[in-house]
Amino acid sequence: MSQTPPAPLGKPAWLNLPTAFTLLRLVGIPFILGGLSLRSPEGERLALWAFLGAAATDWLDGYLARRYGLVTDLGKVLDPLVDKLLVLAPLLGLVELGRIPAWGAFLLVGRELAIAGWRANQSQVHSANFWGKAKTVIQILAIALLILNWPGGIPCFWVAVALTLISGLIYLRSNHAAATSSPAKDSLA
Repeated sequence: MSQTPPAPLGKPAWLNLPTAFTLLRLVGIPFILGGLSLRSPEGERLALWAFLGAAATDWLDGYLARRYGLVTDLGKVLDPLVDKLLVLAPLLGLVELGRIPAWGAFLLVGRELAIAGWRANQSQVHSANFWGKAKTVIQILAIALLILNWPGGIPCFWVAVALTLISGLIYLRSNHAAATSSPAKDSLA
């Protein structure tokens, strides 16, 4: 009677380097919230470095996935979800600290949820356009400045809110037009 050898232990089929970076970004969120909850300069530095490190991996995982053909269905779903959590977590902490108004954070989060819901019903995912990329950069800058409680954080936050709303409207307009007319164009907010 022969036995089949056990399957070798290895990495799961869904796990590749870009997905690992996405999961690493998710692991940074408790450090962001924990640092903010300390309400101290040391806590702010912890939150800032965790946030900036996570934001850097957002660029890196996308680059690696496209450059080396490592795009997966899991990555297409997980990456934007973790992106939303990476913005939502520090916003909640900043609202709790009284550094931003809840209604401003709601505008950012509301737009993100509306676009995520719209995307879930689309048959094709489009790459980011200028407005979507600008929104992301300004959101990251605003959150970093607000974590440090620097004076430029509030004006930058309101620019981020404006760009977030503008990019959302552009996304909906361009993708609604593409969905109701010719084949999908490559535009995303």
